[in-house]
Amino acid sequence: MANTRRWIVPTALSAAAGLALGLPTPASASEADLILPDLSSRTYFGGAVDGWTLLLGGLVVCAMGLAFGLIFYRQLERLPVHRTMREVSELIYATCKTYLLSQGRFILVLWAFIAAVIVAYFGFLSEGHAAAAAAGVRDFPRIVKVPVILAFSLVGIAGSYLVAWFGIRINTFANSRTSMASLRGRPFLCYSIPLKAGMSIGMVLISVELLIMLCILLFVPRELAGPCFIGFAIGESLGAAALRVAGGIFTKIADIGADLMKIVFGVKEDDARNPGVIADCTGDNAGDSVGPTADGFETYGVTGVALITFILLAVARPEVQVDLLVWIFAMRVMMVAVSGVSYFVNEAIARRRFVHVRHFDFEVPLTGLIWVASVLSILATYAASYALIPNIGGDPSLWWKLASIITCGTLAGALVPEVTKVFTSTGSAHVQEVVTASREGGASLNVLSGLTAGNFSAFWVGGVVITGLMAAAYGVSLLFPEGLMLAPAVFAFGLVAFGFLGMGPVTIAVDSYGPVTDNAQSVYELSLIEQEPGIADEIRREYGFEPDFEHAKLLLEENDGAGNTFKATAKPVLIGTAVVGATTMIFSIVVQLAGGIDPATGLQILRPEQVEKLSILHPPFLLGMIFGMSVIYWFTGASIQAVITGAYRAVAFIKRHMKLDGSSRASMEDSKRVVAICTRYAQLGMFNIFLTIFFVTLAASFVEPFFFVGFLIGLALSGLFQAIFMANAGGAWDNAKKIVETDLREKGTALHEATVVGDTVGDPFKDTSSVAMNPIIKFATLFGLLAVELAQSIPTTMRLVLAALFFAVALAFIHRSFYGMRIDVNETGDPSNDEAGKLVEATPG
Repeated sequence: MANTRRWIVPTALSAAAGLALGLPTPASASEADLILPDLSSRTYFGGAVDGWTLLLGGLVVCAMGLAFGLIFYRQLERLPVHRTMREVSELIYATCKTYLLSQGRFILVLWAFIAAVIVAYFGFLSEGHAAAAAAGVRDFPRIVKVPVILAFSLVGIAGSYLVAWFGIRINTFANSRTSMASLRGRPFLCYSIPLKAGMSIGMVLISVELLIMLCILLFVPRELAGPCFIGFAIGESLGAAALRVAGGIFTKIADIGADLMKIVFGVKEDDARNPGVIADCTGDNAGDSVGPTADGFETYGVTGVALITFILLAVARPEVQVDLLVWIFAMRVMMVAVSGVSYFVNEAIARRRFVHVRHFDFEVPLTGLIWVASVLSILATYAASYALIPNIGGDPSLWWKLASIITCGTLAGALVPEVTKVFTSTGSAHVQEVVTASREGGASLNVLSGLTAGNFSAFWVGGVVITGLMAAAYGVSLLFPEGLMLAPAVFAFGLVAFGFLGMGPVTIAVDSYGPVTDNAQSVYELSLIEQEPGIADEIRREYGFEPDFEHAKLLLEENDGAGNTFKATAKPVLIGTAVVGATTMIFSIVVQLAGGIDPATGLQILRPEQVEKLSILHPPFLLGMIFGMSVIYWFTGASIQAVITGAYRAVAFIKRHMKLDGSSRASMEDSKRVVAICTRYAQLGMFNIFLTIFFVTLAASFVEPFFFVGFLIGLALSGLFQAIFMANAGGAWDNAKKIVETDLREKGTALHEATVVGDTVGDPFKDTSSVAMNPIIKFATLFGLLAVELAQSIPTTMRLVLAALFFAVALAFIHRSFYGMRIDVNETGDPSNDEAGKLVEATPG
């Protein structure tokens, strides 16, 4: 890895130099050079406040959202916890911290490639704002613009990185507090503590994202804001992609390594003697907390940037641009408040129903939260839209049309989880079918039944729910006034993606619930609390209640099943948002390629002769779609191959160092070495994947512009269905195992072994490949905004030569993603063979 890093930066700088040499003339201003309108030029609420001042008030709401999250953080930190459990959770945090520090350095290395393209584009290609003087704004020189854009790309990376760090810190408080609360024998606290942690993460994440975007919108000069939004979005997309992909590889290497020991040695779940369990707990946070948190941060931001870009490109009238921008950001500010209110309403209902009972279905109050948030969000959307934009663009009915389209997205955010539960919940017929098939058919029928569940789910979630609600949004867009904007259907699709994340804090909260419940079960077992001398008397004396150890373990197992279900339900929401939002961003590229000015009206139009090329009758477009689809399948294979190789190394090491006799727990040195193995292969896998996507995107954009548009569409559509299929197949396998362990109490049986095998197959399906397609699709689309214009500025011969060169580099990394990651047949599992000494030394003890 060290050798790899030494040549990565020179390669990036060489790439920038090559691109710069190929740029003989500057191009006309593009979407990255657009000037934001003057927000203070329009007033609202009967002239009481202008747009700039109204959005300035949004900063106060962001501050309140941050306070909400930080107060919950302190409340969780102060909850009672036994020292044995706290020690385990702090060890998990220490290993997570080492992993994140390593990832932070790795992301900065990858950023060198993005920086090279930004420098080439804004430093050599972009000619600036031709209409700057006419608009009354300043045209900043490149020497100012380029550093500012680079700085905002780093802000995007820092945002993804820091909210991910906050997520693991609060989750590693919450896991031990949940374990401790389970000893009371009442399930309500086992539900409320993980959810409170999730709401804290959600409110901080959305508030930080919205705060940064409002600051760009309000305080960055209008002529710089557009490029800064693009730089910020690319930075956060890079951060999310790296953390999501590497985290997904890490967590499944560790998970498979730990789970297979249940078959090899016949030990229980989270046996303290298993050196892989600490790595598994770290992986729960790396893959199910760090990755989704960074992904959610990036998804929320990129969706906003896509809509801003569309409005500036497709809406001709400045007053309508201002109204739409103010409305969109006002909706986002309002949704932060609505999410907070929804949590307290649902918590009051759940407390009244469940606080004193000894058993309840953990999925019920979580489902209730989603629906409470959805209903309140829909009501607030219509009310706020009517109050803010009662007459926009001369149409007094447009407010309800816009609100209705957002409502389609909000409904998708509620319906997609409900439909997903049909295929992944412990109570679903599909999951029961996996269990039934496994009883007589073993692992073979287990795997086939899970694949069946995933395939059915792709049809219902992607083909019926998401497509159906997008069709409804399209129908509403047909009612827009003629001439209001170019391609109103594309704007409608962007608003659907916006509505998906309207209740963002709640979506993040239910997704973050899973890693806490998973870790809580592990913390309980690793603490060996039941073996502590006089522990029952100590708990009665120090904490004032009678511990119920057996019921506590049952509650933690059941809660883990609910966590699995809601981790599964959140995945299609983020995946759907990525694909639906990508259509809006792709439109920006289409405008760049096909846009023109109507000489009769002076308005921007899409030139028919260019629009015709967005068809399968234009061969490059069709070929691009086919190629984009193929990249999804390579990505699936490359990410799983990294898991296979890393898991093989981890399993080999664990099998040779797991001591069952004379030891109550694994040595710290062995546990740290498993963490180091996971980190190493996560970074190797991510390195191959990132550079392949980087150079494939460059190559596709340089081949032919409409080939590139087809490439992005193929990438998005294929990625949507592949991701839903893999995520829900994995969820079905996971909860089938949970049924056998919790409901049937058949651990250690042949049935259990069959479901463990299915679960390990599903692990990289649901937590590595599927979830990482989301940031990969958005990164390729965002990066394409710059790459395609770079390509169009270069003469044809030079462009095709560079396309071939970039594709050759991509093929080298594609080849390396398998042949360079193959299992070493000489692997023995000895410490000297894991090549991770530096990482081991860096891991706190």
